[in-house]
Amino acid sequence: MKPTIFGMAILACSLSFGFAQSTPTSSSVQAQTDNKPTVNQRRENQQDRIANGIQRGQLTAGETKNLESREANINREVRDDRRADDGHLTAAEKAQINRQQNNLSRSIYNDKHNANTAHFGQNEVGQRRENQQDRIAQGVRSGQLSAGETARLENREQGINQQVRADRQANGGKLTGAEKAQINRQQNRTSRAIYRDKHNSVRAAR
Repeated sequence: MKPTIFGMAILACSLSFGFAQSTPTSSSVQAQTDNKPTVNQRRENQQDRIANGIQRGQLTAGETKNLESREANINREVRDDRRADDGHLTAAEKAQINRQQNNLSRSIYNDKHNANTAHFGQNEVGQRRENQQDRIAQGVRSGQLSAGETARLENREQGINQQVRADRQANGGKLTGAEKAQINRQQNRTSRAIYRDKHNSVRAAR
């Protein structure tokens, strides 16, 4: 039986509708492009990952110092590039920053999943070290601490950890009264530095 004109019209409309459904429009392509994280969104995401690693003990002070030093370098590069281009990044600059962020992202993952973990111990010295790491993690997550500030604070924490380890190795796993007093003074200074850095006008790049 030959198709009627009415039937042919319905078939044509159906084919047209199906083609429109399967063919992406310029607006849908733009929406997919817009969903790609920006440079700032990636930086914020990676800072959140670092903060989680600090708080959970997956990142040691030394690992955090190295990661945040690299993050600070990326931030400086982004800032310098934008100053040179009226606040914008060129396509080549974005590609370069993206490669650096990819490298840093892999390092964050590797450091959080390796055998190195932060060990504090259930004693006064250990509890203070853990407390200060929690304060740093909160500052990273909230943006109160910049990458550079975090790197400097973790450098101090790493120094304290190294001294505690060396003192204990020299004394059968224990700290003398004098050593505890010395560590406490260093922790006091670091505690004040954490407070100052979290309450100054410097904020993490977003």
